[in-house]
Amino acid sequence: MNRLPKLLLAVAFAMGLVLSGLSPVSAHDPNHKESTALKGRLKTSNIELGDIALGGVPQVPMSDVWCEDGMAWVFPCHKVDLDAFIPLPLMESSFLNDVWGWEDPDTGMQLAIAGSFDGTVFVDVTDGKNPVYLGTLDPVVPGDFGNIWGDVRVYDNTAYIGTEAIDMANFDGNGIQVVDLTQFRGATGPIEVAERERIKDVTNSHNLSLNVDTGRLYVMGSTWALAACAAINDPGVIRNGNGGALIYDVASDPMDPQLIGCMLEDGYTHDMQCVIYDGPDVEHRGKEICIGSNEDTVTIYDATDAASPQILSILDYQTLPFNPPGGGPPNYYTHQGWLSEDHQFFFLGDELDEYFGGNEERSTYIWDMTDLDNAFVINAYTDGNESIDHNMFILDSLLYQANYTDGLSIYDTWKADQGRMKLRGHFDIYPDDDSTIFAGSWGVYPYFGDGKVIVTGSEQGLFVLDSRAKSSAPQGKGKGK
Repeated sequence: MNRLPKLLLAVAFAMGLVLSGLSPVSAHDPNHKESTALKGRLKTSNIELGDIALGGVPQVPMSDVWCEDGMAWVFPCHKVDLDAFIPLPLMESSFLNDVWGWEDPDTGMQLAIAGSFDGTVFVDVTDGKNPVYLGTLDPVVPGDFGNIWGDVRVYDNTAYIGTEAIDMANFDGNGIQVVDLTQFRGATGPIEVAERERIKDVTNSHNLSLNVDTGRLYVMGSTWALAACAAINDPGVIRNGNGGALIYDVASDPMDPQLIGCMLEDGYTHDMQCVIYDGPDVEHRGKEICIGSNEDTVTIYDATDAASPQILSILDYQTLPFNPPGGGPPNYYTHQGWLSEDHQFFFLGDELDEYFGGNEERSTYIWDMTDLDNAFVINAYTDGNESIDHNMFILDSLLYQANYTDGLSIYDTWKADQGRMKLRGHFDIYPDDDSTIFAGSWGVYPYFGDGKVIVTGSEQGLFVLDSRAKSSAPQGKGKGK
């Protein structure tokens, strides 16, 4: 299958071009630091029950399929069973992106919350083998421009939902939708999902991050309309620092987030993880440390004082021997990563190194964070697969990585000090092949804590998986989220 990347520059964004009929691809603006990070991925046409989705996945529901002899139904697997598959049509959706979860502290309900082209999908996965679709929250700005990219985070009983969807004619977007998740208590089928509030001083965003220990929400990739963080003022348009992270306090009142800081010094931030640092660098213990995946660098911040965040280091990894420089378009994009539970290592995924040939195999960069002012890459771990890595998270020393056409890979990280990982579990949601294209698994959520893992297949549907993978390391400290 031939799916060439479509690089859309910021000028195309400003003109409000609407493209149609493209196969799903992803590409980030090669100008990096001054980028709006608009990518050229558009949804596939609507799919119906019974169709075969991209990657060879039948659009029929399936449940309770064990992984035996390396297969679960049509899916290659290893130590990961299929609790349930919900095809797109049964969720009134045509494309899924990222996913997060919520466990009701009162009822024990487990809720999967997935971004979609058509809004935000809510599914009760408490009984993993019998998931129940509970409805979709409509987007504020419907249409085709930017709805592909969305993100969700949860604090207390509240979900925060962002998307790149924007009405370019009026510079109007979804903002950040604030949803009271207790509205799903007692629901046994689809309900009319309502937002409770909305952060309206931003228009659109690319990613969200939330430090549950401090109740801080970080909004990344929001480039329009927030006067308090304005770095560039065009006639009639306010731009906030080319998408640097915006910090909101959600602990004081989860339903009324308040802006408390802006992280603009290093330009656009694609994704970020923030923690109360408890790692080997004693100088920074107890501080709110954020690690930004900033397109062409890993940037480490001290955000303890939200009103005045400080950059500790800006780290380049593109000139290392295992990623040789080359001509033509940039062959890298610092996409997303996650800290080990002891905060000693950072695992980074690059979304373009495989696609443009910077690396011939899927690569996960393992960083030594012993000294936050002088972090360095130990190794780029590869396992021979040619698919593209996307989002990844860590729980109990296992790294859960969504790889587009290779599905979910679960790696043991206990040998990170040696630059090594070991595959402990696998579930391929795109059985046709492992092509180096931007299609298949987008997001993964492993934090329900009962072995249940939720994976979104952009063109396929929602997968509820049951992992039997274990790490050889002692159990982690439980700082995964």
